[in-house]
Amino acid sequence: MKASPTLTNNLQAVLADLIELHIQGKQAHWNIVGTNFRDLHLQLDEIVEAGRQFADDLAERMRALHALPDGRSSTVAASTNLPAFPEGLINTKDAIERTVAALEAAVGTMRKVHDEVEEEDPTTADLLHEFIARLEQFAWMVNAETMKATASVTAPDTP
Repeated sequence: MKASPTLTNNLQAVLADLIELHIQGKQAHWNIVGTNFRDLHLQLDEIVEAGRQFADDLAERMRALHALPDGRSSTVAASTNLPAFPEGLINTKDAIERTVAALEAAVGTMRKVHDEVEEEDPTTADLLHEFIARLEQFAWMVNAETMKATASVTAPDTP
Protein backbone atom coordinates (compact mmCIF):
# COMPACT_ATOMS: atom_id res chain seq x y z
CA MET A 1 0.00 0.00 0.00
CA LYS A 2 1.13 3.53 -0.74
CA ALA A 3 -0.14 6.40 1.39
CA SER A 4 -2.23 9.02 -0.36
CA PRO A 5 -1.31 12.69 0.05
CA THR A 6 -4.19 13.01 2.54
CA LEU A 7 -2.95 10.13 4.67
CA THR A 8 0.60 11.45 4.49
CA ASN A 9 -0.49 14.93 5.59
CA ASN A 10 -2.61 13.56 8.42
CA LEU A 11 0.21 11.39 9.73
CA GLN A 12 2.70 14.24 9.38
CA ALA A 13 0.44 16.43 11.56
CA VAL A 14 0.43 13.74 14.25
CA LEU A 15 4.19 13.27 13.92
CA ALA A 16 4.87 16.98 14.40
CA ASP A 17 2.78 17.01 17.57
CA LEU A 18 4.48 13.91 18.97
CA ILE A 19 7.93 15.38 18.37
CA GLU A 20 6.89 18.67 19.94
CA LEU A 21 5.34 16.80 22.87
CA HIS A 22 8.56 15.09 23.79
CA ILE A 23 10.58 18.29 23.33
CA GLN A 24 8.19 20.23 25.56
CA GLY A 25 8.26 17.40 28.07
CA LYS A 26 12.04 17.70 28.36
CA GLN A 27 11.83 21.50 28.60
CA ALA A 28 9.43 21.13 31.51
CA HIS A 29 11.48 18.29 33.04
CA TRP A 30 14.62 20.45 33.14
CA ASN A 31 12.96 23.61 34.43
CA ILE A 32 10.18 22.71 36.88
CA VAL A 33 10.41 23.87 40.47
CA GLY A 34 8.08 23.62 43.44
CA THR A 35 5.74 21.28 45.22
CA ASN A 36 5.87 17.65 44.06
CA PHE A 37 8.90 18.42 41.91
CA ARG A 38 10.27 14.90 41.95
CA ASP A 39 6.99 13.17 41.10
CA LEU A 40 6.35 15.47 38.15
CA HIS A 41 10.00 15.30 37.08
CA LEU A 42 9.74 11.51 36.82
CA GLN A 43 6.30 11.60 35.22
CA LEU A 44 7.58 13.94 32.52
CA ASP A 45 10.29 11.43 31.64
CA GLU A 46 7.59 8.81 31.07
CA ILE A 47 5.72 11.18 28.76
CA VAL A 48 8.93 12.05 26.90
CA GLU A 49 9.79 8.39 26.40
CA ALA A 50 6.28 7.58 25.14
CA GLY A 51 6.28 10.60 22.82
CA ARG A 52 9.64 9.60 21.36
CA GLN A 53 8.58 6.00 20.89
CA PHE A 54 5.25 6.96 19.33
CA ALA A 55 6.98 9.41 16.96
CA ASP A 56 9.42 6.70 15.91
CA ASP A 57 6.65 4.12 15.45
CA LEU A 58 4.62 6.56 13.38
CA ALA A 59 7.55 7.70 11.23
CA GLU A 60 8.49 4.09 10.52
CA ARG A 61 4.87 3.32 9.64
CA MET A 62 4.91 6.28 7.26
CA ARG A 63 8.01 4.87 5.55
CA ALA A 64 6.34 1.46 5.32
CA LEU A 65 3.55 3.26 3.45
CA HIS A 66 6.10 5.00 1.18
CA ALA A 67 5.47 8.40 2.79
CA LEU A 68 8.28 10.69 3.89
CA PRO A 69 8.17 11.77 7.54
CA ASP A 70 9.60 15.22 8.25
CA GLY A 71 10.95 15.60 11.77
CA ARG A 72 13.09 18.66 11.16
CA SER A 73 12.83 21.26 13.90
CA SER A 74 11.74 23.95 11.44
CA THR A 75 8.91 21.74 10.17
CA VAL A 76 7.79 20.79 13.66
CA ALA A 77 7.87 24.41 14.87
CA ALA A 78 5.86 25.59 11.87
CA SER A 79 3.22 22.86 11.99
CA THR A 80 2.61 21.68 15.54
CA ASN A 81 -0.81 22.16 17.09
CA LEU A 82 0.59 22.23 20.63
CA PRO A 83 0.58 25.53 22.48
CA ALA A 84 4.06 27.00 22.95
CA PHE A 85 5.93 26.16 26.14
CA PRO A 86 7.64 29.04 27.97
CA GLU A 87 11.35 29.38 28.49
CA GLY A 88 12.94 29.45 31.92
CA LEU A 89 11.84 28.10 35.25
CA ILE A 90 8.23 27.06 35.65
CA ASN A 91 6.42 26.09 38.83
CA THR A 92 4.93 22.64 39.02
CA LYS A 93 1.30 23.87 38.95
CA ASP A 94 1.88 25.79 35.71
CA ALA A 95 3.89 22.93 34.24
CA ILE A 96 1.03 20.55 35.01
CA GLU A 97 -1.49 22.81 33.27
CA ARG A 98 0.75 23.22 30.22
CA THR A 99 1.61 19.53 30.04
CA VAL A 100 -2.05 18.53 30.18
CA ALA A 101 -2.82 21.12 27.47
CA ALA A 102 -0.04 19.68 25.28
CA LEU A 103 -1.24 16.12 25.79
CA GLU A 104 -4.81 17.11 25.00
CA ALA A 105 -3.71 19.04 21.89
CA ALA A 106 -1.76 16.03 20.61
CA VAL A 107 -4.76 13.78 21.21
CA GLY A 108 -6.99 16.37 19.54
CA THR A 109 -4.92 16.18 16.37
CA MET A 110 -5.12 12.39 16.40
CA ARG A 111 -8.88 12.44 16.88
CA LYS A 112 -9.25 15.06 14.13
CA VAL A 113 -7.44 12.93 11.53
CA HIS A 114 -8.60 9.55 12.83
CA ASP A 115 -11.57 8.94 10.53
CA GLU A 116 -9.63 9.73 7.35
CA VAL A 117 -6.74 7.56 8.54
CA GLU A 118 -9.13 4.73 9.44
CA GLU A 119 -10.81 4.91 6.05
CA GLU A 120 -7.55 4.59 4.15
CA ASP A 121 -5.51 2.40 6.48
CA PRO A 122 -7.08 0.68 9.50
CA THR A 123 -3.68 -0.67 10.54
CA THR A 124 -2.32 2.85 11.01
CA ALA A 125 -5.53 3.84 12.81
CA ASP A 126 -4.71 1.08 15.30
CA LEU A 127 -1.49 2.92 16.11
CA LEU A 128 -3.47 6.09 16.72
CA HIS A 129 -5.76 4.17 19.09
CA GLU A 130 -2.76 3.06 21.12
CA PHE A 131 -1.29 6.56 21.21
CA ILE A 132 -4.58 8.18 22.21
CA ALA A 133 -5.21 5.72 25.05
CA ARG A 134 -1.74 6.24 26.53
CA LEU A 135 -1.66 10.03 26.14
CA GLU A 136 -5.12 10.38 27.68
CA GLN A 137 -3.93 8.26 30.59
CA PHE A 138 -0.94 10.57 31.03
CA ALA A 139 -3.23 13.63 30.94
CA TRP A 140 -5.39 12.14 33.67
CA MET A 141 -2.41 11.22 35.82
CA VAL A 142 -0.67 14.58 35.46
CA ASN A 143 -3.91 16.50 36.02
CA ALA A 144 -4.57 14.47 39.18
CA GLU A 145 -1.54 16.18 40.74
CA THR A 146 -3.59 19.34 41.27
CA MET A 147 -7.16 18.02 41.13
CA LYS A 148 -9.29 18.39 44.24
CA ALA A 149 -11.10 15.39 45.73
CA THR A 150 -14.37 17.28 45.27
CA ALA A 151 -13.90 17.53 41.49
CA SER A 152 -16.54 16.14 39.20
CA VAL A 153 -15.31 13.17 37.17
CA THR A 154 -16.69 14.72 34.00
CA ALA A 155 -15.56 18.28 34.72
CA PRO A 156 -12.54 18.38 37.03
CA ASP A 157 -11.78 21.53 38.96
CA THR A 158 -9.08 23.50 37.22
CA PRO A 159 -6.18 24.33 39.47
